[in-house]
Amino acid sequence: MTKKIRIGFLGIGLMGRPMAIRLLEAGYALTVWNRTSSKAEALRQYGARLADRPEDAVNAGDWFADVLITMLDSGPVVEDVMRQVMPYLKAGSIVIDMSSTRQSEAKALDEALLSKGIAFADAPVSGGVIGAQAGTLAIMVGARPETYAQIEEILKVLGRPTYVGAPGSGQLAKLCNQLIVGGTINIVAEALLLAQAGGADPVAVRQALRGGFAESRILEVHGQRMLDRSFMPGGQVKTQTKDMENIQSAASDAGLNLPLTSLVTDIYRNLSTRYPTADHSAALLELERLNAGIRLGTAEDHLP
Repeated sequence: MTKKIRIGFLGIGLMGRPMAIRLLEAGYALTVWNRTSSKAEALRQYGARLADRPEDAVNAGDWFADVLITMLDSGPVVEDVMRQVMPYLKAGSIVIDMSSTRQSEAKALDEALLSKGIAFADAPVSGGVIGAQAGTLAIMVGARPETYAQIEEILKVLGRPTYVGAPGSGQLAKLCNQLIVGGTINIVAEALLLAQAGGADPVAVRQALRGGFAESRILEVHGQRMLDRSFMPGGQVKTQTKDMENIQSAASDAGLNLPLTSLVTDIYRNLSTRYPTADHSAALLELERLNAGIRLGTAEDHLP
């Protein structure tokens, strides 16, 4: 049964597509837009209305979105698209930005929307395409308490939302997540390559580490990808690079010096010049480049 809340959804990419499908299957009425229209076309079979322009997902004469969700590439893209749609948003509606942006960008968007009587939540996610498909995303929500109460049911269709504070706090929590992810991926790569170089079986070493204090989702998923040399995305190197740079910006705003963050950022910056669309576990390839002649396993590389 179709729910009364009408949702505009902007950004039907790797993450946006499965998220939009879950909302449609849960009974929400969706109008979707994507800059490359062919990516949105596939959602027609699930019952979505397609918009030619982003503002048409907000206001199309007979359609007024109660909630607008954005799942876009970066803060500047969010800003550009919101500049187009803001005049068409109705007072009392809610914008949920689920993209990964800078905390400062989320705060600026909140202020702009608040002046027009529109509520805002920044709700970035973690869990990748698999989590988006399964509806198990970790969703970090920055909003005013009354806004969170209004959108919690929608977000629960997509995963596990957690209220972390005022607008901008969601992006800060996501940056903390990405710092742990990016740093741990590199540590796992170093551990597996050390096992290889020292004469141990890296497959067996990974298995031996499972269940101990070194166990993590990164070791489980990305460690296996490294052993398989399967670097088809998942999360992309260019996205991780953007996140690492945003982490440094947030640290600077907070007056912090994060030396490990700087090292990991440099690794992803270098990698993004060669494999921008590879899975971020391709950090292994940058490590191997720094250690000429040492390679993890014998499988062929699978790259986009």
